[in-house]
Amino acid sequence: MKEIFKPIVAILVGLLLTIGTTMAQPRRGANPPAGPAPVVADMQEVPQAPEAPAFGHGPMDFASNQVCYIPEMKAFVLIDSIDCAVDLLIRQGDGLQRVGRFTTDVYTGRHDLVNILRPKSVSVLGDKILVLASSKKDTSFLALVSMEPVKCNDANGFDTLKAVSCVSFSCNSSAFRIDPCASEIIVVGKNPVGYDLNFVNYDKDIQSITATGTYHYHVPKQAERIKASDPFGAGLAVVAISVVFFALVCVMFLMGGYGKLIQKFQNRKSGAGAKSAPVRATGSSAEDEVYAAIAAAIFAYSQDLHDVEDTVITIQKAERAWTPWNAKFYNMNRYFSVRK
Repeated sequence: MKEIFKPIVAILVGLLLTIGTTMAQPRRGANPPAGPAPVVADMQEVPQAPEAPAFGHGPMDFASNQVCYIPEMKAFVLIDSIDCAVDLLIRQGDGLQRVGRFTTDVYTGRHDLVNILRPKSVSVLGDKILVLASSKKDTSFLALVSMEPVKCNDANGFDTLKAVSCVSFSCNSSAFRIDPCASEIIVVGKNPVGYDLNFVNYDKDIQSITATGTYHYHVPKQAERIKASDPFGAGLAVVAISVVFFALVCVMFLMGGYGKLIQKFQNRKSGAGAKSAPVRATGSSAEDEVYAAIAAAIFAYSQDLHDVEDTVITIQKAERAWTPWNAKFYNMNRYFSVRK
């Protein structure tokens, strides 16, 4: 009966495990269940861009620009990541001269390094400079900076470039892209739970920028995915119980087989020892010798075969004043025997 019961239990455990795993996994290509949206559906729908000429739209690549060249002015706009600044350089003769600097944040004497806004990307929009700065935390801004330096030298002796308009974001922005057909700037970034897409519009005169919308995408975690596919946790419970039960069954079979193997090995060893036990000519076996030894030990204990000794104290008082026990010249270190 036991030999039939064990395979049946193993088959049932396998079926339960398969069914629970299938229920816990989300079905591919299946429609989401009706009712309120699950937690993972936290992404807002991005609005469709307005219609524009075919040549003005298409895939837009985002990349952080560290340097931007202006051919008309023969000037460079580049990022100085060490000083948290953006410099405007103009070619003069065989070299370049720095004419202005825009500082994104002051880091001197500060200890909160994660909050320092460092420049990430630069570009040129008309006669203005676009500067994107971001910190390691969830703070960033996009500034529209004038190219006309203000005649006030900073601590390093450079003229200052002023921002005419600025927009802040609550995310770690990394890059932006200008869409001239829609007169907007798209800024991409990350937040602690997902990604952000920020839209900023600029006017025709390029004198100000305005944030028009921020769209978040929440990256679902594994726990949220399981909750969306199995709201009541029935599949997860079945899988957990099945795995534990299956592990116990495996341990049961393993321990049973191990016990049978050890017992078989011991039986084989004892059988081999009985076959190899020597037999004396007189017909006595090993068991007879054991019995004889036990009987001899009992007899010796009962007869008390130890010698009888008298308890005599042999300590005698020495006639001389000194003995080897108190003699100074028997000391290991002669230093203590020398009298001063």
